[in-house]
Amino acid sequence: MEEERRASGTIFTVFSTASAVGKTLVAVNMAAEMAREGFQVCVVDLDLQFGDVSNSLQLQPEKTIFQAQQEIRQDPELFDVRSCLTLYTHEEASFFVLAAPKLLEEAYNISTETVQQILKKLQQEFDYIVVDTAAAFSELNLMAMDLSTLVTFIGIVDFIPTIKNMKIGYDTLTSIGYDQSRIRFVLNRSNAQTRLDHSDVEELLGASFYHVLSNDFTAAQHSLQTGQPLVWAAGKSGLSEELRELVARYTNRSGAAVQERGGSGWFKRIFK
Repeated sequence: MEEERRASGTIFTVFSTASAVGKTLVAVNMAAEMAREGFQVCVVDLDLQFGDVSNSLQLQPEKTIFQAQQEIRQDPELFDVRSCLTLYTHEEASFFVLAAPKLLEEAYNISTETVQQILKKLQQEFDYIVVDTAAAFSELNLMAMDLSTLVTFIGIVDFIPTIKNMKIGYDTLTSIGYDQSRIRFVLNRSNAQTRLDHSDVEELLGASFYHVLSNDFTAAQHSLQTGQPLVWAAGKSGLSEELRELVARYTNRSGAAVQERGGSGWFKRIFK
């Protein structure tokens, strides 16, 4: 029974069509909160060129996804994915990180097919895998979304080009056959100073925000300075509580069950 449970680890992908919208902050805190709840969790940094998961946690990984690719290619059967992970721990809770490559040339030599094999290996080891992505409709990102139960689509309502990109991204996903019920729009920095109302953005998108995260620059900055996820920080902030509630909805503690895992393989139809 334990083996069956671990063979179907759930993947949550965090995505956006814009940079600097808080993807890494959300991904890291999702993982940290799931770990605090007692789940086995791994964060995978698929922003291969500019991944920031390790920096945000002040980790110095010995191995990255590049070494994982080398090792799984050498012997897929004997490949031990945990040997390529970096442990992050705080007090009694911990989770693992599969870091982005250290060198730019390594990033250019990562194979989507191999990353897919690695993700499936992680599904055999962990309850939840949280994938942090680059802001691009790449073959790699589409593969990760294809394997995902849910895609957390991060947006901010700061200025028109960002909203335009969100709309294009959403329309692209739906036009290629991705199940709309698997997309969760999460509004970040909701109370930042802006002339745009998020209800207007919802009307433009044709979809509602599933969850709303408030703007708390001080708490986010402190998290980066200390390398400690917001949800593990002493004391409470509105943002940390909102992040906990997002995870509660995803893990069904709030009664909102997630959908069945996996997509229809549409990324293969695009990148033949």
